[in-house]
Amino acid sequence: MSYILAIDQGTTNSRAIIFDRQGHPIVQHELALTQYFPKESWVEQDPDEMFNNTVTCCHEALRKAGVEIAAIGISNQRETTIIWDKQTGKPIYPAIVWQDRRTTEICKQFSAHPIAKKIQEKTGLVLDPYFSATKIYWILENVPHACEKADRGELLFGTVDTYLLWKLTGGKSHATDATNASRTLLFNIVTQEWDEEILKAFHIPKNLLPKVLDSSADFGVTDKAILGKTIPITGIAGDQQAATVGQACFETGMVKTTYGTGGFMLLNTGNKLIQSRHQLLSTIAYRLNNEVKYGLEGSIFCAGATIKWLRDNLKIIKNATDTEILAKELDDNGGVYLVPAFTGLGAPYWKPEARGMITGLTRNSNTSHIARAGLEAVAYQTLDLLEAMQNDSNTKLEVLRVDGGMVANNWLLQFISDILELRLERPSCIETSALGAAFLAGLHVGIYSSLDEIAKLWHSNATFNPAQNKNLREKNYAGWKQALKQLC
Repeated sequence: MSYILAIDQGTTNSRAIIFDRQGHPIVQHELALTQYFPKESWVEQDPDEMFNNTVTCCHEALRKAGVEIAAIGISNQRETTIIWDKQTGKPIYPAIVWQDRRTTEICKQFSAHPIAKKIQEKTGLVLDPYFSATKIYWILENVPHACEKADRGELLFGTVDTYLLWKLTGGKSHATDATNASRTLLFNIVTQEWDEEILKAFHIPKNLLPKVLDSSADFGVTDKAILGKTIPITGIAGDQQAATVGQACFETGMVKTTYGTGGFMLLNTGNKLIQSRHQLLSTIAYRLNNEVKYGLEGSIFCAGATIKWLRDNLKIIKNATDTEILAKELDDNGGVYLVPAFTGLGAPYWKPEARGMITGLTRNSNTSHIARAGLEAVAYQTLDLLEAMQNDSNTKLEVLRVDGGMVANNWLLQFISDILELRLERPSCIETSALGAAFLAGLHVGIYSSLDEIAKLWHSNATFNPAQNKNLREKNYAGWKQALKQLC
């Protein structure tokens, strides 16, 4: 049995993909996942829909493939917070999604707490609504009797991976991996333990939290009643770390960016934990055999989400592919810039209160300019991250591996290459989060003997090299910086 089932629970889709030993996807099935916006800056999802979608996708993928599965790997949207009743398995509140900003005021309150000065040193993160800790705090404070139940050990917390694992194993396994734990604001990435001092500050009982394992480990087996058979679950990683594995970024200094709902750049810093001086995040890239590989990460909150906004809210495109057609119609951007701060700005700005803005509109501006501005914003934000990353790591990066749904847009990748003045490499399989989860699962059950063996399976589909006039590049980026000044 050399086939691996990867569950990829993203922000907008539930997906199951079966990979062969060479890392080729042989079948997949996906379903859209509903997002709810009950108040301004609130983003929620239904955990039951997540699980039911996952089960449906797995059943369909297994039915289509008709092969025996050696192991399951899970990749997931990170930071999204779920708390459920240990006995009934029912969530006590909807999943609070990573994009949600409701805890902005809570973060401001905690900024005066003595623990605030220690958070980056301990967790590698910044005090921001993005992460799980203040989401947990909000649920415990706002759901009736939640605090008391948590103190009595009647509730469980998990990011999406933990919730799916608990459900798939019939409530037998309450665990996560080190990459997901490192995104909660509660995990000490130096000691590799839940941090007692931070837990005390946020009034979060330790019994609420899952056990933390390596990214490739024995997480449990599926309940036969769910998938019709027992299959070991042996790989888990947060989607961006899973993509790092899927992109075979195993050497120190290798970097990838995933363009999905958001955009996430992650640099492998090896055994060295680099504390950012430019508001990037220090994180765990992966942990294998109790050995940690660290990373520097920058997060763009809205990448594909911007294109979705153009389609669903402004209705200026019917499909995401239309943006490439519209961008090609123009010789330049016409001075139009879109700052997609719909849920605040991520790294390196961390402005949770910022909101989106379009600047430079004239009577000559049209829908093509706005669509192009949405694409260009992805490139400019990537350069913001790249400059911060190079300054933090004292490294001049030369190649960027890219993946995610947006990288099918050749115009976008060429523009990113031009703005970054960097070679981009697109892999043959762009579903690298799912692929990384499959690699981690296969590593534990012996399908792969080492990371070196996995690295040899990576192949480039296309490369993009800088071709833009330097003066035009500088003019375009200066316009972006000016737009940011107006916003911030």
